[in-house]
Amino acid sequence: MFAAGTVKLGIAPIGWTNDDMPELGGDNTFEQCVSEMALAGFIGTEIGNKYPKNVSALHKALNLRNLEVASAWFSAHLTVQDYKETARLFIEHRDFLHAMGAKVIVVSEQGHSIQGQMETSLFANKPVFTDEQWNRLVEGLHGLGELAREKGMHLVYHHHMGTGVQTTEEIDRLMESTDPALVSLLYDTGHLVFSGENHIDVLKRHMSRIKHVHLKDVRADVAHQVRTEQMSFLQAVKSGVFTVPGDGCIDFTPVFEELSGASYEGWLLVEAEQDPAKANPLEYAIKARGYIRDKAGV
Repeated sequence: MFAAGTVKLGIAPIGWTNDDMPELGGDNTFEQCVSEMALAGFIGTEIGNKYPKNVSALHKALNLRNLEVASAWFSAHLTVQDYKETARLFIEHRDFLHAMGAKVIVVSEQGHSIQGQMETSLFANKPVFTDEQWNRLVEGLHGLGELAREKGMHLVYHHHMGTGVQTTEEIDRLMESTDPALVSLLYDTGHLVFSGENHIDVLKRHMSRIKHVHLKDVRADVAHQVRTEQMSFLQAVKSGVFTVPGDGCIDFTPVFEELSGASYEGWLLVEAEQDPAKANPLEYAIKARGYIRDKAGV
């Protein structure tokens, strides 16, 4: 389906160990994580908190396993923090990723976010930005985008549950308000479907802006439970709302068809945070790799 050499397949470490909830996979080591990624047939990874912070050490560990760095998450606080402080932290993050050979930088606005609050109902308390906060966000992203461009990299914005950029309307506003040369989009199937959005519509509408893809499936019964029982995002994750492609309710064939039809080039990154005590990371990584091979032909 995809032309040879146009896409790379990676997987995030969050299935092995969760940065937001260290109790999930706390005993799983960095070495186990990256070794099992390679064993499952992936060639790339995003960076988690257990990864070495030293460029040479991380290069050596990944090269031994024929793995590359696709990107890493950056928490922006542009709506609540002085831009200079966010920019300082971003430059440090950017330079590390650049040294590791990454081409994109994943950014999500965490000002007013409830995604990390264990007891806050996800849908009842979703943050909604004011016009002033939108202006701060757009202006700040343009600044960070310029900093990314200095290194020949792209800022890819991650729409995310429990934040001010979650819904189709909010994604549309962000894309309409930002310069395509400075702000690109990370397309995440799981967050869109969990939010109740039409993920194919969003894909078609913003295809020209998409420079990074997270493949995440959703367990529909758990997503329904989260809404009816007013659960938090973290409670939803612990309950298993997310899983790997091929194990939930999403048919990824149309996703792959749209991406390949638009000649998408870049990473397809499996990112499905689960409790590794309930969902063995290697088993689910192998399951995801087989599904992608069957459906996408890569």
